[in-house]
Amino acid sequence: MNQRARSIARTVAQYVVTLWVAITLNFALPRLAPGDPLEFVIGAEAGTLTPAQRDQVRRELGLDATLPQQYTRYLGGILSGDLGVSIRYARPVTGILAEKIGWTILLLAPSLLIGVLIGTALGALSAWRRGTRSDLTLLVSVLALDALPVFWIGMVLIAVFVGMLGVLPAFGVLSVPDSATEVRNLGQRLVLPVATLTIAGIGHTFLVARAAMLTALAEDYVAFAQARGIRERAVVFRHALPNALLPIYTNVALGMGAMVSGAVLVETLFAWPGVGRLIVDAVAARDYPLLQGALLLVVIGTVGANVLADATYHLVDPRVRRRGAGNH
Repeated sequence: MNQRARSIARTVAQYVVTLWVAITLNFALPRLAPGDPLEFVIGAEAGTLTPAQRDQVRRELGLDATLPQQYTRYLGGILSGDLGVSIRYARPVTGILAEKIGWTILLLAPSLLIGVLIGTALGALSAWRRGTRSDLTLLVSVLALDALPVFWIGMVLIAVFVGMLGVLPAFGVLSVPDSATEVRNLGQRLVLPVATLTIAGIGHTFLVARAAMLTALAEDYVAFAQARGIRERAVVFRHALPNALLPIYTNVALGMGAMVSGAVLVETLFAWPGVGRLIVDAVAARDYPLLQGALLLVVIGTVGANVLADATYHLVDPRVRRRGAGNH
């Protein structure tokens, strides 16, 4: 087995172990909570049930088996796509998640794209102007934004654009749009939650881009390009920036988990019908199967984003492809 094959096998094994640990924790944590698991699932109402009713509920929820049996069923359900039935909605969890995941993607995708573009551009500009007043102004401003809680950012945007200016709606949608008017209305309702997530996520991308650009600008090929008389703007954005993209691309993948956690707050604040708000509702309703299913979806999505980043590194940085080809 050559070096590249061993590297791929090691990476796959790491992701498999990571996913297994996350799945196991998702199974174990609710069951390790103090008290009767039945009370955790259905709340104080568990105390009003007769012994026969408690046994029936335990059977319906699969809590009547031993922990190894429950764990085996849990893994089998994941592999078969059966995540149980929601207590609150009395429907299969997979069906509920399928309805909500599209709304979350609709919110996260533009937020991630716009945040990465703006953060990268500002980071490259700051590195280009390193040591100047504009560099310091950008650095302080972006760090100040990055320190703001995402919930607070959303509240300020609502106060300004809804309360003061009255130009945008504050809350989310109730159904899938089926006309041009409803699509336009959906676009308006996307503006504030997308802006909130974008502003909250720019800071980290900016810092990574700035650090990567400073490293790239110190390389010999940059000095050679400058010696050839190439304009400084072209040196920065045509020579240095493409070679600084790999850390930025890695940051995007690793930032998916943080963005999903931010989406929980944003979806709740703007009444957006996605997975984040579903998690909050499941916690409030003590909907144990739905909460486990939603958290599992978040874990799989985060690990999947990292797998995609690893698989596509060579498309972003040709040096990775050349090194891989040299190992054959």
